[in-house]
Amino acid sequence: MARPKEFDPEIAVDQAMEVFWRKGYAATTPQDLVDALSIGKGSLYNAFGSKRELFLRALRRYRDTQTAALVETLDRPGPVKERVRAALTAIAEMDLADPDHRGCLAMNSTAELARTDKEVADLSRRMLDITEDAFRTLIAEGQRTGEIPPTRDPAALAALLANTVAGMRIVGRVPEARDRLTRIVDATIDSL
Repeated sequence: MARPKEFDPEIAVDQAMEVFWRKGYAATTPQDLVDALSIGKGSLYNAFGSKRELFLRALRRYRDTQTAALVETLDRPGPVKERVRAALTAIAEMDLADPDHRGCLAMNSTAELARTDKEVADLSRRMLDITEDAFRTLIAEGQRTGEIPPTRDPAALAALLANTVAGMRIVGRVPEARDRLTRIVDATIDSL
């Protein structure tokens, strides 16, 4: 008779995500994960296979929750520019509220691993694609309502907004960045 699992793997992925987010992939040891998840090494490897597999699950979870939150904000009713402002402000506030100044797990992982790990690069690319698609849809809506000039290229503006989000996540790692992030949000809205 098999022993029942003594931990919830979904909760463990969330706990591991916090460790990877705080320390980065390379600096996270299997012992760090065992300590954070309160399980034995055997259970860690039986449940997830390897540190890398657990990391990829955590990164996917992060991507899914972050993109869902962005899309939810952009899908709210109201003027298009105000929805963009709300999304950018929410990102800034999230980073400013983090006492550890971790920034974005996806951007951190991209900088650390995407050049040498195709799967991380693919996950990062997918997150950017989802972000750009959400912004492109919103820009097209803004053009239909007259908020954004019809002569502007929706794909180019969406890429600019996705790049702004990525840059903001880096700036958000710097302590006392509120004024800088506010200026970025204001300038971005003015550029639309």
